[in-house]
Amino acid sequence: MSEKTVTFADRITLPAIGQGTWYMGENAGQRQSEVAALRAGIDLGLTLIDTAEMYADGKAEEVVGEAIKGRRENVFLVSKVYPWNAGGKKGIAACEASLRRLGTDHIDLYLLHWRGNYGLDETVELMQALQQQGKIGRWGVSNLDYDDMQELWGVEGGPACATNQVLYHLASRGIEYDLLPWCQQQSMPVMAYCPLAQAGRLRSGLMNHPAVNDIARQHNASAAQVLLAWVIHHQGVMAIPKASSIEHVKENASALEITFSAEELARLDAAFPAPGRKTALDVV
Repeated sequence: MSEKTVTFADRITLPAIGQGTWYMGENAGQRQSEVAALRAGIDLGLTLIDTAEMYADGKAEEVVGEAIKGRRENVFLVSKVYPWNAGGKKGIAACEASLRRLGTDHIDLYLLHWRGNYGLDETVELMQALQQQGKIGRWGVSNLDYDDMQELWGVEGGPACATNQVLYHLASRGIEYDLLPWCQQQSMPVMAYCPLAQAGRLRSGLMNHPAVNDIARQHNASAAQVLLAWVIHHQGVMAIPKASSIEHVKENASALEITFSAEELARLDAAFPAPGRKTALDVV
């Protein structure tokens, strides 16, 4: 496997592709195939698993809990807290509920899912309390834009934030204007969710684009692998595509081995140019 990795501030290094679990746990009939896919990903070295209390009202965390049973030490576990739970006693209770569903005593990285009911200072206090209690190892944020991160950096303890998880793919490059360069300056990894775009016209346009497919053929790869490889070729960026089947997981893992030429990157850049001005953060 390629050495494409991402390193967090506390020196832990992980493969630049992890496993997402959005929409998992919604269909009981698919549970065992979802568990098998996550376990296959761990076997292939995709050791970061990302989930949230929001996903299927906690059932995605239960799927993850089953998948990591007996293998907890091999997994870097990420979960996220609702904004209305991101402070005080509600935050402690939400984290404890996630721990129960996950069948573990600690979460490696706990994220604020998006900004909402609590001030950033209150959320930082919560995260520090959870760390002191040994319930989480690190904390971070999700769906925060450049101005939000500047505000967070002004909060006491805010710069301890380990990551920002945001939507990022070839057709959604707004973070390249200010947020991504700033995160890179801080040596803070960015976690890209929906790296293949959401289902629908946009995703179809990406998967069927001539430039993407020509480059895929040159690498004997799929369009999805090209899109994943493009996301993670950026310094400090990790992709967390959904791991819905063993075949998908194998395909995702193989994307770590793709390296683009300058001409290929230029062609993708021309087909899907980054905006030349500030745009609102894309959120799904």
